[in-house]
Amino acid sequence: MSYQDDIQQVETLIRSKQGTWDGISAESVIRMRVQNRFRSGLDIARYTAAIMRKDMAAYDADPAHYTQSLGCWHGFIGQQKMISIKKHFGTTDRKYLYLSGWMVAALRSDFGPLPDQSMHEKTSVPALIEELYTFLKQADARELGMMFRDLDAARAAGDKGKEASILKAVDTYQTHVVPIIADIDAGFGNAEATYLLAKKMIEAGACALQIENQVSDEKQCGHQDGKVTVPHEDFLAKVRACRYAFMELGVEDGIVVTRTDSLGAGLTKQIAVSHTPGDIGDQYNSFLDCEEVTPAQCNPGDVLITRDGKLMRPKRLPSNLFQFREGSGADRCVLDSITSLQNGADLLWIETEKPHVEQIASMMDRIREVIPNAKLVYNNSPSFNWTLNFRQQIFDAWKNAGKDVSAYDREKLMSVDYDGTALAYEADEKIRTFQADGARRAGIFHHLITLPTYHTAALSTDNLAKEYFGEAGMLGYVLNVQRQEIRQGIACVRHQNMSGSDIGDDHKEYFAGEAALKASGEANTMHQFA
Repeated sequence: MSYQDDIQQVETLIRSKQGTWDGISAESVIRMRVQNRFRSGLDIARYTAAIMRKDMAAYDADPAHYTQSLGCWHGFIGQQKMISIKKHFGTTDRKYLYLSGWMVAALRSDFGPLPDQSMHEKTSVPALIEELYTFLKQADARELGMMFRDLDAARAAGDKGKEASILKAVDTYQTHVVPIIADIDAGFGNAEATYLLAKKMIEAGACALQIENQVSDEKQCGHQDGKVTVPHEDFLAKVRACRYAFMELGVEDGIVVTRTDSLGAGLTKQIAVSHTPGDIGDQYNSFLDCEEVTPAQCNPGDVLITRDGKLMRPKRLPSNLFQFREGSGADRCVLDSITSLQNGADLLWIETEKPHVEQIASMMDRIREVIPNAKLVYNNSPSFNWTLNFRQQIFDAWKNAGKDVSAYDREKLMSVDYDGTALAYEADEKIRTFQADGARRAGIFHHLITLPTYHTAALSTDNLAKEYFGEAGMLGYVLNVQRQEIRQGIACVRHQNMSGSDIGDDHKEYFAGEAALKASGEANTMHQFA
């Protein structure tokens, strides 16, 4: 119903209480309801899952409709990101949030900064999801509150046209609440542990869970060495655990994103169980680095398998891990991805060691031969040196095309000395179009940067500290922070308003009428930023 219809419905309810509720304003009730559209995290999960499904269908129809997100490690960061998106683009369409396990470990653990190895408290993950949505809902309440103040002013001025325009804007209001793709790491334990954590994450509002095929107790960051994968059946049990959690909670179109780390993972902790030649366990084991042996050559404790009628001994390391054949990573990624999609996954994630569209496409082409609508979530990772990678890609392309590259040293292309060169400009243009190119050529539905706000916080703090504690003093803050906030229209320049002071004043007036003691009077210095 419309804003006005809702008011009438509540007025009817108030009148039914024989005068005992006459101190309640029906319009104030509806304003509070409109400002708090989502009653629970499950409401959010259901709402945002539908958005993602719609966006996935739109991408299938036209890969120009890819989606994007930035990783956010605090509710305020996520809130400011979405406020900025609405300010600059007028809509939140196809813009999501990403929750990075790396940033939870590094920034949100009670243990202090930790590496991305699933050592942080797993409860900190749903806690951050809930925090992010609390801040996004507050952004709605703040913006709608300002619209209601404008509505009151229009009515006071007798401006019917403006009143009608504001009422229409309220009825068509687009929330700051958007889908979140949340990192559940390798599930923090067995399939039951995965299911229990998945439920908490969904109840907090997550509509998409990203789970990887590493061993839980050996989990490593996707861009570190020493990664260990698990057999497909072990991983699929956790994929099913996530799906059960979604279905139990009534989020039947929730999204499961399966990530394979096989490209950079040369080790496995287990040899897969195989019942018949060519089954999924046998395919997993076929990538093991083995040597043929005879019974006489076997040692106590050896693990043996048969391959093509031969007795084979997988290469076993002192760590008790087994090694895959070198160069088999891409083949394993393809098998991992196809198997995941055939067993309930919705989206794929292939962790690579560099941002290279054709490398990604070479695997996605093979996957799409089996599953034509396979779609990828891709990590535009800060762990890549984007400048060096793309300058080297252009260097190699020029060299292969017979172009003179004698003016460039391939290993030193990061140098500022090359910044103004034709090669650098061409590389920057390829970086600029990387997401559109990847969406079109390599099946990338969603582009995300895992850790951007970790780096922006560090960079901006460094710049402020250098100026403020140096000769610039207070001018270092005023010139580079406050003046820029004012001139660029950054919402939090009025930090009292941003923190909810005006919302609180509205509530005080609802509850106490003219007796309300409000903070937004003449003496509030925030009026300097009106």
